[in-house]
Amino acid sequence: MKKVTMKDVRKPDYYYAEAIKTLQTNINFAGKDVKTILITSCYPNEGKSDIAFSLAREIAASGKRVMLLDADLRKSSYVGRYHVQVKVSGLSQFLSGQIGVGDLMYTTNFENLDMIFAGPSVPNPTALLGEEVFETLLKKLREYYDYIFIDTPPVGSLIDAAIVAEKCDGAIFVVESEAVSYKVAKKAVAQIEKSGCRILGGVLNKVDMKKDKYYYYKGRYHTYYEKIENKQED
Repeated sequence: MKKVTMKDVRKPDYYYAEAIKTLQTNINFAGKDVKTILITSCYPNEGKSDIAFSLAREIAASGKRVMLLDADLRKSSYVGRYHVQVKVSGLSQFLSGQIGVGDLMYTTNFENLDMIFAGPSVPNPTALLGEEVFETLLKKLREYYDYIFIDTPPVGSLIDAAIVAEKCDGAIFVVESEAVSYKVAKKAVAQIEKSGCRILGGVLNKVDMKKDKYYYYKGRYHTYYEKIENKQED
């Protein structure tokens, strides 16, 4: 595999780092058969890609073999966000038959973490993700990797995440604090559940620790990782 350098320029945040560690622990206890995990949100810009990258990096650092797969074939952000300086091929090109699997996967500068980029935007992402070739790819990845994290478009407005969920062992929802209503989150969860995918839990993201005394008192676990179905309705 070719190698790419990915740079995370975000400032270190103690609470965020500890929350990612907590999320990692929960993933480890999800069961040995839970290997292919979808990460999505209700709306754009809730932070799902940052969570996916941070979680994949943290688990890889623990010694597990991890593949991070960007399945957002509509509006990918990984190349720009993590300052990839070389031209890369991606999932859309593979699914449409333009490249082979040998040109699809990249090793990164983070130990044990490999990457599949989304590739150029396409007009028919739902059709491509629903093809048997995508399911076959995931089966092959399961043979080598301990975890495959799949970043998808938001489930609130697009069907792509539900299509991918049919092929996954579990799903994690990222919900931005004070930005998503209980009803919207519940509807999004139901859409994933209809695919037969197990809901592993939810990440409450972008919490203002100084503003919300309750969350600060209750601790980081309840701030960042909780079952969506256990939230009280607004």
